[in-house]
Amino acid sequence: MNSILNALRAMAEPTRLRLVTLCAESELTVTELAGILGQSQPRISHHLKVLCEAGVLDRFREGSWVFLRLARVGPGAEVGSFVVDRLPADDPALALDRQRLEDVRRERAAAAAAYFRANAEHWHEIRKFSVPEEDVEGALLALFADDAVHDLLDVGTGTGRMLEIFADRVDRAIGVDLSREMLAVARANLEGAGLRNCQLRHGDMNKLPLASESFDAVVFHQVLHFADKPAGALAEAARVLRPGGRLAVADFAPHDLEYLREQHAHRRLGFADEEILEWCRAASLAPDRPIHLTGDPLTVTLWSAVKNGGASKERP
Repeated sequence: MNSILNALRAMAEPTRLRLVTLCAESELTVTELAGILGQSQPRISHHLKVLCEAGVLDRFREGSWVFLRLARVGPGAEVGSFVVDRLPADDPALALDRQRLEDVRRERAAAAAAYFRANAEHWHEIRKFSVPEEDVEGALLALFADDAVHDLLDVGTGTGRMLEIFADRVDRAIGVDLSREMLAVARANLEGAGLRNCQLRHGDMNKLPLASESFDAVVFHQVLHFADKPAGALAEAARVLRPGGRLAVADFAPHDLEYLREQHAHRRLGFADEEILEWCRAASLAPDRPIHLTGDPLTVTLWSAVKNGGASKERP
């Protein structure tokens, strides 16, 4: 009971309630929250400290950045979700906060889009930070070696490389990307390779322009660290997977290379195993044991999971 009372006391203040509402929408930094609410960082930091101590918010550090989000588990998380779900949608202060949050998201998206436009032509070279790409590609192919894959989706397809390496193993492969410049490069690559079973679509990973349960496999190859809402992107991938279909994510393990955020538009500096596995379970995906490909300075991890409702394909 004390935990519930502490959470209620922590939220019983206008600024804190607004902070909880925003952190339920997105993972945000202290700077972003201060900008949205128009208050000083020290004051916002104090309120966030109270909410974290009450178990309503989770705080995690990546390099020099600290992110806040609505807590996932515990009495504080339950109280926070309960209250946020019952706030009036037409409240003026909350409506203004949501509008400013959308401004923050647009600024993030614009920065990422500018980066992709500038680098579309030499994307393969930029990706070679650590583990050789042939090792990552081989490991990804091995994940699906025992699966019957007719329809494959590559989310954030970039230059279409995943479509190229899977093309001879599937009946149909579709690559989705938000950058039209990237899609132009991918289209040229696929046409040059004569891959007629591969298609491209313009779309957002958080709102895939595809029918539910229409793919046997979904791949995220070095794209999740750009996502504003990575958990939401995985949930959307789970939506388009058929029961028994497999999700595979290849991305960086946690690291502290700040220049990737500053110079290459990375939103996240890698992901911890339990974080990805928790998101998979929340999306009704049964995760396998992660595979770590150690590199210097960066390690690439492969996470895979199978959508519940089909025959078990779990790997040791």
